[in-house]
Amino acid sequence: MARNHDQRQSGTKTGSQPCADLDWNASLMTSGRGTLWKRYALVTPLCVTTILTVLVSLALIVALSFQTVDVVKLFTSLTTDAYVEELGRPLFWRLLGRSIVIALSVTAVTLLLAYPAAYFISFKAGRMKNALLVVASAPFFTSYLLRIFGWKIILGYNGILNALLVDSHLISEPLQTLVYRPSTVVIALAHAYLAFAILPIYVALDRIDRSLIEAASDLGARPHINFLRIVLPLSMPGVISAALLIFVPTVGDYITPTLIGGPDGAMVANLIQSAFGKANDWPAGSAMSVATIMAVALPLAAIYALHQQLKKRAEAAAA
Repeated sequence: MARNHDQRQSGTKTGSQPCADLDWNASLMTSGRGTLWKRYALVTPLCVTTILTVLVSLALIVALSFQTVDVVKLFTSLTTDAYVEELGRPLFWRLLGRSIVIALSVTAVTLLLAYPAAYFISFKAGRMKNALLVVASAPFFTSYLLRIFGWKIILGYNGILNALLVDSHLISEPLQTLVYRPSTVVIALAHAYLAFAILPIYVALDRIDRSLIEAASDLGARPHINFLRIVLPLSMPGVISAALLIFVPTVGDYITPTLIGGPDGAMVANLIQSAFGKANDWPAGSAMSVATIMAVALPLAAIYALHQQLKKRAEAAAA
């Protein structure tokens, strides 16, 4: 009887064990859902802001590009007249091509200046690293317009550079070719976006494992080989991020060309701004905006797809 009683007790305990496991799993699932909801709650403000400020704005621009001009109604009948008229103008394509060339030039100049600075801060600065990062971020402490006006004061007809050249008797009269040219726009934009290039490149360089470089040096690799084989490839994500942060906004910049570009330095954004402003032709401005976005986004998407394909091939070859 005692044996039967023990068997009944053990059977009761054994039967209750699956119920306890189910309760434990249920509690884990509930806590996991709670944690998941908390994670989504953290990014909700960013998602809402992005939707309202970016996606809704783009949707409105696309919708307006298929409308006709009406001073009373915002949305009228659907038509493609704005695309046919504006994209058929040689002026738009000429300014778009100039904008892309200027943006590529600004990106190249900025990267050439930013990479050595970021490399020095990451590898050579030592205790001065934080101080140099603050110095690199110093342009953010002043207004963008003040920086552009600063270059106008430096390169203007009566500016600082012309005054120094005249006082040094290197030229007899001030040069008129220092300002209101595409090269002036490139210089000003490169200075304005230099910090945007230094910081992501520095982050990529600072993440590189120094033991890789030490191991290569121990095996007899020279410093330039270390740089070409280890440092440069591992820092390319930062370089690509910096290039995107510079190229995309400079294509659509219109303040700098307006202030120091002149007629020869005008960009496509100046044409779009005049369509929205002086001409009060919102469909035309929207159509040119959509065309500019596509002209920038499609090549970037193609480059990204090619990069991903090459990456997969490299991984397959390594495997």
